[in-house]
Amino acid sequence: MTLPRLRQLVIASETTDTIDTLKTVFALGEPFPDPGVAEFGLVNGVFAIGDQFLEVVVPVTDTAPAARFMSRGGPGGYMAIFEIDDMEQARARAERLGIRRVWDIDLKDISASHLHPADIGGAIVSLDQPRPAGAWRWGGPDWQGRSTPGKLTGAVLASPDPMRLMARWCAALDVPGGGSGLKLADGGRLKFITAQTERLIAFEMDLPDLEGILARARAADLEVEGRSVWVAGVEMRLGKS
Repeated sequence: MTLPRLRQLVIASETTDTIDTLKTVFALGEPFPDPGVAEFGLVNGVFAIGDQFLEVVVPVTDTAPAARFMSRGGPGGYMAIFEIDDMEQARARAERLGIRRVWDIDLKDISASHLHPADIGGAIVSLDQPRPAGAWRWGGPDWQGRSTPGKLTGAVLASPDPMRLMARWCAALDVPGGGSGLKLADGGRLKFITAQTERLIAFEMDLPDLEGILARARAADLEVEGRSVWVAGVEMRLGKS
């Protein structure tokens, strides 16, 4: 079995200021503004970190799904995007499990399916098969030149029933779970914890210049505790996971 790989994490924010904040505080490269997200009533910025991606989406219409998401609990973790190697099998599995697909696309260089968050819980899950493997259309045509060193190592989801939530994600991703989390390719991991609300609450990242990031975060009046910085409702956990 080939494990899916975490390729992109997405924040829903009320303002594009969040894009500027991430660029400055985390010393990221220029973000890619993807015109394709207008289909969802959004503007965005996509940062390349190694060969993974950190995205901010900002609604420009009240009817945008991300606007409805924030009306229920404010800005926060919105989507997790995984690279897979067999889209046909993934779609068949979702259908077999009764998981609705809210968006499908098949292009020459990538296929993708967004799974209904009500059927998964916690966040939107996107299953993406780039061609060739390792390519990434959503990062922009020149993402390799804008990439900065680092790695997305995982994410944390919270739920009143984290074991049930983990079971749904395991089924959707076709991976085994154990303890309080599930393993992904390339050492990635998703963790599930207990909380009153069900949300994608934290991104885990290895980035250089930890002390510089923390100093810039404090200067920007962001909440900082230990190695964590909070941006638009998401705890950015820095260092080894």
